[in-house]
Amino acid sequence: MRDRNRNSRRRDEPQPEWIPKTDIGRKVKNKEILSIEEIFARGKGVLEAQMVDFLLPSLSEETLEIMNTQRMTDCGRKAQFRAIVLVGDKQGHVGVGSGKSEEVQPAIRAAAKDARRNIVCIPIGCGSWECGCKTRHSIPIEVVGKNGSVEVRLKPAPRGLGIAANAVVRKVLAAAGVKDAWSFSRGRTRNVYNMACASIKALDSLNSMRYVGDWKERASASVEKEAEKAVEKEDAAAA
Repeated sequence: MRDRNRNSRRRDEPQPEWIPKTDIGRKVKNKEILSIEEIFARGKGVLEAQMVDFLLPSLSEETLEIMNTQRMTDCGRKAQFRAIVLVGDKQGHVGVGSGKSEEVQPAIRAAAKDARRNIVCIPIGCGSWECGCKTRHSIPIEVVGKNGSVEVRLKPAPRGLGIAANAVVRKVLAAAGVKDAWSFSRGRTRNVYNMACASIKALDSLNSMRYVGDWKERASASVEKEAEKAVEKEDAAAA
């Protein structure tokens, strides 16, 4: 609850006017580029965090962990706070970042900016043989991601199962918009940052796979609407 109050107060604070420093940033502000996918299609990256806020106004953020770090200097030990922040819009966009500072709030802000710069686009579909509804509620196929000593394996699950995973993987998948999935992880799973990065790398590996057509064709909006109408009819008939 305390983190939510801090995030809401931080969103309510007046933000300075964004002055783009890159060519892509200027095109985004001039509305020549209207989506994150268009930036990635051009082979460019997100170099300014404000680009993500401009293109994804419904983006939300969550602090996963805040911990103390120390390093030895000539003047003695220097203590800092390290924050890990997760951002996502539950519509196929998710990112994680870390930041350090001598105070907690600057560390969270730095981590939020880093997470926005690391945002990725996730194709969502239905790849479970137990389901076959072709709606956008899970992942298309089984994927694996690794970061450090942590390895995360994600599998598509039938509709209504939920996310069978630990707390960190569940938050990452929920922020990306995945509602049903099986997961398996090994390594030092207590490391929050490696768990979050391994989960995002597993999801991002879908973008590096070759598929004849588009992943989203397996769960088009029209098919999803038809499935929802069928479910509503079944519920009405049962009532």
